Amino acid sequence: MWTLVRSALLLSFLLPVLSGAAAQAPTPPHTFTVSGGQFLFDGKQYQVISGEMHYPRVPRAYWRDRFRMARAMGLNSITTYVFWNLHEPRPGVYDFSGQNDIAEYIREAQQEGLHVILRPGPYVCAEWELGGYPSWLLKDRTMVLRSSDPKYLAAMNRWFARLGKEIEPLLLRNGGPIIAIQVENEYGSFGDDHAYMEAVKKSIAQNGMDAGVLYTADGAERIPEGSLPELPAVINFGPGEAKKAFGTLQSLRPAGPYMSGEYWAGWFDHWGEKHHVTDPAREASELEWMLRSGFSVSIYMFHGGTSFGWMNGANSDGKNYEPDTTSYDYNAPLNESGQPTKKYFALRDVIARVTEQTLPPVPSGTEARAFSFSAQMESAPLWSNLPRPVESATLLTMEDLDQAYGYILYRTDLAPGEGGELQIDGLHDYAQVYVDKKLIGSLDRRLDTSKLNLPIAKAASTLDILVENTGRVNFTKVIRGERKGIIGSVKVGGKQPARWKIYSLPMDKLDQVHFASSTCEGPCFYRTSINVPEVADTFIDTHSVQKGEAWINGRPLGRFWSIGPQFTLFTPGPWLHAGQNEVVLFDLMGSSASESVKSVAKADYGAQ
Repeated sequence: MWTLVRSALLLSFLLPVLSGAAAQAPTPPHTFTVSGGQFLFDGKQYQVISGEMHYPRVPRAYWRDRFRMARAMGLNSITTYVFWNLHEPRPGVYDFSGQNDIAEYIREAQQEGLHVILRPGPYVCAEWELGGYPSWLLKDRTMVLRSSDPKYLAAMNRWFARLGKEIEPLLLRNGGPIIAIQVENEYGSFGDDHAYMEAVKKSIAQNGMDAGVLYTADGAERIPEGSLPELPAVINFGPGEAKKAFGTLQSLRPAGPYMSGEYWAGWFDHWGEKHHVTDPAREASELEWMLRSGFSVSIYMFHGGTSFGWMNGANSDGKNYEPDTTSYDYNAPLNESGQPTKKYFALRDVIARVTEQTLPPVPSGTEARAFSFSAQMESAPLWSNLPRPVESATLLTMEDLDQAYGYILYRTDLAPGEGGELQIDGLHDYAQVYVDKKLIGSLDRRLDTSKLNLPIAKAASTLDILVENTGRVNFTKVIRGERKGIIGSVKVGGKQPARWKIYSLPMDKLDQVHFASSTCEGPCFYRTSINVPEVADTFIDTHSVQKGEAWINGRPLGRFWSIGPQFTLFTPGPWLHAGQNEVVLFDLMGSSASESVKSVAKADYGAQ
C-alpha cells in the first residue's frame, strides 16, 4: 500500500510542474477523474495536497507571491471560493476587473505550477458577508435563499451563466488548471432538499463549469443530508477529528474517494473575543497521518488574509449575533500579511517527508515597516455631510434603499413632552441614539440590547438613530432574513413615530465629504496622510479610535472596534505610493484621540 501511496504522492508533486512546463507546446487535454475509489490524473493515481486562499482577501499584486509560498510548502493545488456579491453588486451588473479578476487568479496559479479546486457556491459561508450572496437578493421578501424557490434559482442560474464564461476556458480539459468544482457548500448543515442540490449541480454543469470532477462537501455526519449519491463527498473537520471523520466517511461511502475538503488548521475571530491560536505540532501530526493513509486534503486556510472593506461575516443561531473581525489571519500557515509562520514550516516538513521530495526554497517574505503620520488632521462631522433623505411613514431597510453596506440614519421629530423608553425591535446591528445630536446611548445586537431611556423633550426635538451594518450573518437559516438597519419597529414612550427621514450612508463617496481644519466630536470623518519614503506593507494602529472604518488612498481597509481583539489594520504596500498617502477614518465616537493614529510594523491581535 505504501508503495502505491508514494507513487501517487510523487505524481501529485510532479504533475503541476510538468503540466505547466508543457503548456507552451500542444498537448492532449489532461483528465482528472474518479475511478476505483481514487482520484486519477491522466489515468494515474493522484493525491491532492491543497490549501485554501481567497483572491479578494489577498492584494492582487501578491497573488503570485502567495502561490510561490504554496508551492514551497509542498502544495500541488489551491482551493478558492467564488464570491457572488463581489461580482454582481447590482442585478445584472458584473465586475471581474482588478481585485475581482478570478480568471487571472486562476491563470497565475497555473503559471506557478498549481492546480485549482473551485467552489462557486452559490453559497460559500467563508466568514464572508451573507455567505457570499449579494444583499439585493433580500430586497424581495418572498425570495427564499438556498432553496428550490424558482425566483432564487433564476437569479442563481443567471449568475452561473455569467461566471461560466470566465471559468470554462480554465477547465483542465481546455488547458486550464481547474481539476474539480464543488456543488454548493456544506449544505447538510443547512437542510436536506436534494432537489435543490440537483438544481445547483445541473446549473453548474450546464453553464460551462462541468469539470472532470464535481463533488460535495459536508461534515462527515451530515453527508446523508448534504451530498448527492452520484458525486464524490469530501469532509470538513478540525484538528483531532481526522480518524473519526474518515471512519464515518468510509462507512457512508465505502467506495471512496477519501478527501478532507477543509482541514481547519486555525480558526477565525469574533469582535469581543480573544484571537484564536491552534497547535502547529498537533496539526502537523494529523496531516502526516492523513497523507500516509493515502487521503487527499485541503488545508483551510493556507493563507487567510484580510476581509477588506465591509466584507466580514457573522455567526448567529437566531438569537445571538457574533460579527467577525476584519482580519482573517486564521492563525494560518501564512499570516495575514503573507509571512510564513512556525505552522508553515511544520506542515512543510511533513509534506516533504511524506512525499520524499526536495521542495522549492521558501521565498523571502515581504517585510512590513512603520511610517510617520502627518501632524495635520482634518475632520468632518457626519451631521454636516448627510445626503438627501427618503421620507417614509414606515421604516425602510438598507435593502429597500438598494444599499448593501455602511450605515443608515433614521430621523424623526419629538414633540414637547415626548420621550421615555425607546425600544427597537429588529436592530441589525449596532445603533447610536441621539437627541438633538447629543448622544444618549448605544444599542448592540451582539449584546441583545434593545431599550434605553430618552429624556422627556421640553421643546420640539430631533431623534436620530444611526445604525451600522456590522456584517451580515453567513451561516444558518438566519441568512434568509438578514436585512440591515431596523427590520422591525421603533417605539418611543410606547408609540410608533408617524414619519421618518431615512438617510442612506454607504460610505462610498469620500470625495463628497467636506473636511476642515477643526476638531470634531461624535460621528466624524478624519483625514490625514502617511509619509512613505519607500513602499512597503504597514499596519494602521487603531488603539486610539473607537468604532468605524478606515480607507487608504480611497481603498477601504476594513473595520476597527476598540473591543478587540484586533487593533491593527493591514495596509498593503501595493496600495501605497512613495510620498504622501491619504488616510481617512470614520469613527462613530470621534474625539481628539482620533488624531493620534499611527503606523506600526506588526499586527496586533490583542491578548491570546
